[in-house]
Amino acid sequence: MEYFIDNRPSFSNLRIILNQNEQIRAEAGAMVAMSPDIQLQAKSTGKGFFGSIKATMGGESLFSSIFTSESNNAELILAPTTIGDIIVIDLHNETIFANGGSFLAGNPEIEISTQGSFKALISGTGLFLQKLTGTGLVFINSYGAIIEKSLGQNEKYIIDTSHIVAFSDTMEYAVKRASKGMFSTIASREALICEFKGPGKLWFQTRNLPAFAQLLYKLMPKSNN
Repeated sequence: MEYFIDNRPSFSNLRIILNQNEQIRAEAGAMVAMSPDIQLQAKSTGKGFFGSIKATMGGESLFSSIFTSESNNAELILAPTTIGDIIVIDLHNETIFANGGSFLAGNPEIEISTQGSFKALISGTGLFLQKLTGTGLVFINSYGAIIEKSLGQNEKYIIDTSHIVAFSDTMEYAVKRASKGMFSTIASREALICEFKGPGKLWFQTRNLPAFAQLLYKLMPKSNN
């Protein structure tokens, strides 16, 4: 299997070249185009019924798409729903946590589940985080470009909660208020931040989707009734 990430970072799409009998799992609705020799099959996202329900709580669809090539050099093009970038993370019997809806595609052997977290709820990443575990490639999408940051042992780094995309499960993290004073919090419009402590890797996005949604809402015509 070969892969190419085209048109990055603003309008990224994932182009995958599959050989005979190779497979890739993708988020439902992510397919843009494909060769006629690729077969599509819907499969529950998680393991079993309850596993699938847990996966949907983490932001994934109840079913994902499994693409299987019947010949060599078959092409599959995938794209996320948001305007932004795509990165690949090569897992080796590892686990990463991702913001809900960040998973675009990956090897079918990667287990997709959900981990509930009160910290995730108040951090703005949703009540549940996607938990991606196993060995193989995982493709993660974002809103905006993606920045990668590696932390050493006990090294700390702070990220605005709305910009978190994914992080290693080896990380410790704590959700805090950005400023000690209420006035500074309101005036700076910086509410909550996450302080991560290494070792591990962080991936965060350069744009904030909730903030963009608020901007669009302000520009929408309002009813006088």
